[in-house]
Amino acid sequence: MRKKIIGRFALAATLVLVGAACGDKANTTADKAAAPSVTDASSVLLVTLDAGLKEHVYLAGLATENALGGRKAGFEAAAAALDENSVALSMAIGSVFGADAEKAFLPLWRSHIGFVVDYTSNFGNKAVQDKAVSDLLGYTETFGAFLNGAIPAVPKTAAADLVKTHILTLKDVIDAQQAKDYVKADSMLRTAAHHMGMISSALVDAIVKQFPEKFA
Repeated sequence: MRKKIIGRFALAATLVLVGAACGDKANTTADKAAAPSVTDASSVLLVTLDAGLKEHVYLAGLATENALGGRKAGFEAAAAALDENSVALSMAIGSVFGADAEKAFLPLWRSHIGFVVDYTSNFGNKAVQDKAVSDLLGYTETFGAFLNGAIPAVPKTAAADLVKTHILTLKDVIDAQQAKDYVKADSMLRTAAHHMGMISSALVDAIVKQFPEKFA
């Protein structure tokens, strides 16, 4: 499963780069000079993070839908794929910031998934759900501090706000699934995934500026 997910990331990156190369053949010499390089490392990083973060949302939605529907096997399969996605994201972080950042990222990222599970599995127990929401909101501050430590150009509050929006949009998906309002659930799932694209773009912009020697 891990190889499959990483393979999807690599395939997405390859399609972008091949598309750029094919476009060059149809352009004039002047156009070729202005076109992005097919070895543009920043494009590869953007595609990798964007694909990984959006897949995180869709797999989370699949896991919660199966959990709420009482489909244990479906939930376990989706949860396993979601964890493989977490590992792949940690590897992407490690490719830029090193092994220590990769090791720190993975348990931190996994922790918010655990809080989402707590919220999803406790409809009817408001106290437990309220604690799960509180834990998730506290997590946004912790994760914001992590991002700010790795990428000082991204303010802690801005990073926390980005993650908070991720948390709240995913909560909207779960609430709609519980209410069996699947039209709303699907709409909110797309909104949540779209937001992850905003996160990946903001992070890559800051990373490229921080490491110009890696992304020249």
